[in-house]
Amino acid sequence: MKNIPRLILASASPRRAELLRDAGFVFAILPADVDESQLPGETPEAMTLRLALAKARAVASAAAASGAAAFILGADTAVVAGSALLGKPASQIEAARMLRTLSGCTHTVLTGLAVIRLPDRAERTAVESTSVTFARLSDEEIEAYASSGEPGDKAGGYAIQGRAARYVTRIEGCYSNVVGLPISRVYALLRELGWSESAT
Repeated sequence: MKNIPRLILASASPRRAELLRDAGFVFAILPADVDESQLPGETPEAMTLRLALAKARAVASAAAASGAAAFILGADTAVVAGSALLGKPASQIEAARMLRTLSGCTHTVLTGLAVIRLPDRAERTAVESTSVTFARLSDEEIEAYASSGEPGDKAGGYAIQGRAARYVTRIEGCYSNVVGLPISRVYALLRELGWSESAT
């Protein structure tokens, strides 16, 4: 059996794993444990890129011990509405508050990406941006969605691939980025580092 470089996803996100799997990638999962707090004065773009790199580098350090060839993928997603950075809601009340912020407005979904090639630790990074417009939501719609359980572990408090699809009126940019991972940009970064179809 030939030695095929592995792809390692530095994330426990089931949505990122599903997107990669659906795109035909074979990969291992090795989540990275990093502090995801925003630094004072840090822009959302800079934050997602910093966190993606931190995740990829943490996993690269752990995987490098084997000496095997591998590609490490780190990612971090943020939702920005106006000047507000919307993370994962900690409660149903917070989810409802986020939905009121998104209602009738266009917001931005940012995903920072970092790919590290082992064993030489060459790096490629990017930030993908997608604009998403929500219809104006009634109080009843907001409360129903907030109480559905779906917003809980999603940046911005919604899942475009789930029930929230009914509220999205327009998308400008990469759809899979809104789900959690811009697959076409990931593929481009991998190719820059020498990934080939034989590696999948």
